[in-house]
This record gives sequence, C-alpha cells and structure tokens, in this order.
Amino acid sequence: MLYGDTETGKTQITSNFIQFLVESLNIPPEHISILDFAPQLRYFKDRKIGGRIVNFYPTSTKCQFIPISGEIIPPRLEASNRADLYQNACHNYKLTQEMINYYRTNPTPFLICNDLSIHMHLGSKREMFDIIHNSKTFLGNAYYGKSIRKDFSRLFSRKEKLRVEYLLERVDRTIFTC
Repeated sequence: MLYGDTETGKTQITSNFIQFLVESLNIPPEHISILDFAPQLRYFKDRKIGGRIVNFYPTSTKCQFIPISGEIIPPRLEASNRADLYQNACHNYKLTQEMINYYRTNPTPFLICNDLSIHMHLGSKREMFDIIHNSKTFLGNAYYGKSIRKDFSRLFSRKEKLRVEYLLERVDRTIFTC
C-alpha cells in the first residue's frame, strides 16, 4: 500500500503497476479490478489533487473498472464548513460502497484501489481490510498528509489518518511516498 501527501506520485505508481501487470506479466486485464475512488484532477493552493488511473494509463480501461454512479467530491476542498464536509463524505461513501458491493459479487484475483482514503472517511476499515485480504494481489494508495486540511476538518482528517493507519498495520508492505 502506498501512502503519502498530495503530489507524491501515488496514482502514477499505481498506474505503472497496472501497466506492468498487463504489459510485462501478461495478466489478462479482465483479471484486474480497479476501484478508483479518486476525484477528478484539480488544483488546490497550486497543488494537484486527485486524478484517476485512466489519466495516467489510458489502457487501464480494458481492466474491470468497477462502475461508479456519480462523481466523487473532494470532501474538504468542496466544503466551506463541517456540515458540507460530512455531506460530501456521505455522498462519496454511497458511491464507493456501491463499488465495493459490486466487487464483492464480481471479484478478480488482482485488486487495485486508487485513493482508498476517500472510502475510509466513513467506510468500515474492517470491511476494506477483508476485501484486501481476500484478493490474490492488492495494490492501493491513500492520502496521508496535511496539505489539504482546513480549520473545520481537523477531526475528520484525524479519523482519516487513523483508519489509513489501521490498514497500513495490516498489509504486507507499505511505501511512504514523499
């Protein structure tokens, strides 16, 4: 699992891994599921925030992209107060939980998760770990930083950090991107 602040290459590395699986190891793309929880690429304080796998490796569309029924909202960036923040997180949770439910009924040996932290805002850390644990090969990434905090999001950011740490303590290998 990759973890780090914004603009540390997490999505790029994740995309490179998918490319390696498909082009070097010749893993059939239909054996690779992608849970892409990231919002569309945007800028915040001159930093790139978000970005989807397909932005870095267009051929990834041949993999089993788990369908999403709406747009992920960057919860802190689109909020002006705590109520907005949690409304955005609830919106995202509904979308990401649908994707997880789909994957549970249509699993593949390889599981790739982009921006796991979006789901971890409100999602069950145990459920996420079970999905990770049940895949043959897993690579995921998560935001783990301070660059997108806002005054009203301190508790939210702290909970996010603790949930990401829960996963980091339980996966085989972790890499801090800096």
